[in-house]
Formats: sequence, structure tokens, C-alpha cells
Amino acid sequence: MPRPRKKRRREKKERIPRGAQGLPEYDRGAVPEGLVTKRQLSAMGLSPGGNTPKGPAAILRCKGCAYRPQWSCTHPTRGFLLRVDLAVPKRVPTLAQEWALDRAMAARQTCGDCGRRFFFCLSKKLGCCIECFDGTPVDPSSYLEPAMPAAHRLAA
Repeated sequence: MPRPRKKRRREKKERIPRGAQGLPEYDRGAVPEGLVTKRQLSAMGLSPGGNTPKGPAAILRCKGCAYRPQWSCTHPTRGFLLRVDLAVPKRVPTLAQEWALDRAMAARQTCGDCGRRFFFCLSKKLGCCIECFDGTPVDPSSYLEPAMPAAHRLAA
């Protein structure tokens, strides 16, 4: 006979009246102009910039709290709204930074045995591609052929 399951005690969260947190709260679809989420800022090509020291300007309430307008939203799904006028353009990496990132990704994507560079990162546990590990054929469209080393670099 199976043992009866113990019931977990559900912790009661303290309800906070709306506006007691100090930040204004807005429901989805009722956000004023000039306030956006971090993801919307990123889609616009901006980063938070000047918003960081000041913190969020307002709280975007979750869907469930739309039915409880008198209580403040304390759920983890709530979003924070940032001001667009304080945002700055995203930094553009330099050519040297892009080269460094490409070299780092090449180290993770290149098989040490056969020298092929895949379009995904290889398993560190295996240490090589699956074809070199156990002979399972890989799709030829998932890697680049290794470049042939030059015999010599002399002009003549």
C-alpha cells in the first residue's frame, strides 16, 4: 500500500496595497509613452544607460494581477519599465573584439582530431566531434572543411 503524501504548507505571501512600493504600477496595454521594458529597449537598439543608477521607473504588472487592481504585484513575472529618454545607443564592438570572439568560438567549435569547424559548440566531455568519437556520420552541411595549410609562403 502506498504511503500517503505529506501535504506541503503553502507559505502565505504578505499582500501589499498598490502604490506602497513607491513605484507606479501599470497593467499591460496601459503603459504611458516613454516607458518600455528592457527587451523593447534592446529591440530599438538601445541599452539602459542612465536608467541603471536610478533603477526602474515603474512596474509592469503580470497578467494575473490585472484582476486584483487594489494589490501590488509581487510576482516574479512582473516586469520593470525603463525610461527611453535616459537610454543610450548600444556599444558597437571593435574589429579586434570581434576577432577575439571568433577565435574563442572557433576553439569551441573545432574538432581537435579531424580539424573540421562545426556551426555549433562541440561537447567538452567527448573532446571531439561525434564522428571521430564513435564513427557516427555527421551531416556535411553542419561543418566547414578544414583549410589546407600552405606548403610555403614564398612568392616565387
